Amino acid sequence: MNDARQTREGIRIHEPQDFEGMRAAGRLAAQILDEVGPLVHPGATTGALDDFIRNRVEELGAVSATIGYRGYQHASCISVNHVVCHGIPGEKILSEGDILNIDVTVIVDGWYGDSSRMYVAGKPSVKSKRLVQVTHDSLMKGIEAVRPGATFGDIGFAIQSYVEANRMSVVRDFCGHGLGRVFHAPPNVLHFGRPGKGPVLEEGMFFTIEPMVNLGRPETKVLADDWTAVTRDKSLSAQFEHSIGVTADGCEIFTLSPGGLFYPDFN
Repeated sequence: MNDARQTREGIRIHEPQDFEGMRAAGRLAAQILDEVGPLVHPGATTGALDDFIRNRVEELGAVSATIGYRGYQHASCISVNHVVCHGIPGEKILSEGDILNIDVTVIVDGWYGDSSRMYVAGKPSVKSKRLVQVTHDSLMKGIEAVRPGATFGDIGFAIQSYVEANRMSVVRDFCGHGLGRVFHAPPNVLHFGRPGKGPVLEEGMFFTIEPMVNLGRPETKVLADDWTAVTRDKSLSAQFEHSIGVTADGCEIFTLSPGGLFYPDFN
């Protein structure tokens, strides 16, 4: 582990055989996110959703990366409406039209699979649906920018320019991150930036892209629990996250939904 090649920015370059470990971890995280979807409805509590996730992680022979992480005690983060990220599951009851992000990270044979996606309780409002759509599409535009020789600034620019063209804002206080056999590692993957800036992408880099997009302004604040981040202006926020690996000619998404359910069904 310690003698593996790293860039001068400290970004680990993984070997071809490491991709299989990430596929297994990513697939399991995505499977759990598929399975929790039918439980999201008005009247459900975020705590019940987390209980289901905790039990499924255990039943599938994996380990939750978040339970015990810096004192956190849940198998997921569940962020509802104006919560940007790191929402703590509990007694909150979902109401008709609520949008929520569920973020799950699992460990499978030492490899970390990290993904989040949006869900809706009942029918979303027109503005909620549009926010979710733009956020999803911004992630995919960021992923399209990934290839050896591109830069992390190219990824951020692809996301930021698309979001701002749709009159929304990109959160700047949180970012994606490297991962592999660790939960968080270099680089910080910013969801804004300038083309050609930042470290150069190389085959074998593993990291998340996870843009958070607000209907209003980008500023956030963290509540007294030291976890929950909310929009300062109380505007709605959405997020999608994939774990990816840089390949010879682009990238591989490790956390694709087995059931094709990554984007919510609004029908």
